[in-house]
Order: sequence, then C-alpha cells, then structure tokens
Amino acid sequence: MATPMSKSKIIAYLSDKVGTKDKPISKKQTAAFFDELFNLAVKECRTSGKFVIPGIGRAVKAHRKARMGRNPATGEAIKIKAKTVVRLRAAKAFKDAALK
Repeated sequence: MATPMSKSKIIAYLSDKVGTKDKPISKKQTAAFFDELFNLAVKECRTSGKFVIPGIGRAVKAHRKARMGRNPATGEAIKIKAKTVVRLRAAKAFKDAALK
C-alpha cells in the first residue's frame, strides 16, 4: 500500500491546482485555509456535536457507555469508564468514488 500524502504535499498540490494563472493561491494561503477549517470543525463539534464537509463526510460527537473489559496482559476483568469520542463518517459520494 502506498504511503499517504503529507500535509505539506497536500498544500503544495492544492496551491498548484486551485486559482487561476492570473491569481494563483500561495502555499501560505492554502495552509491558512486548512488551519481555519480545523478550528471551525473543533468549534462546531464542541457546540452542536457535528461538523459536515460536503462531499467528504462528517465528524460527530458520540458518547460511549461504561463497560467491562479485560486486561490483555493478565486477563483480569477491568471497568472501562464512559467517555465522549469523535467519530468520522465518510459521505456516500466519497465512499462510492473511492471504492470504484
């Protein structure tokens, strides 16, 4: 399996592809976009519990109940506390395009 693109490679690729010949977008602007998208996603997940990127998917806050588990080293039963997690769900359009 190929290694995934790094953040700097994604930024370089998008800065080359987006914009026009008259007004290209710099790598600095593209990096600022990603930073702001991250900040917006965090803010929206904290307040409303979900954040949607159209065509790609959504981030959803979910609550996990407390449960019993096992310590793999000793086999001893342990109690795992309840916690809130973030789940990333891919959009149907993204799944269909990626799995073609």
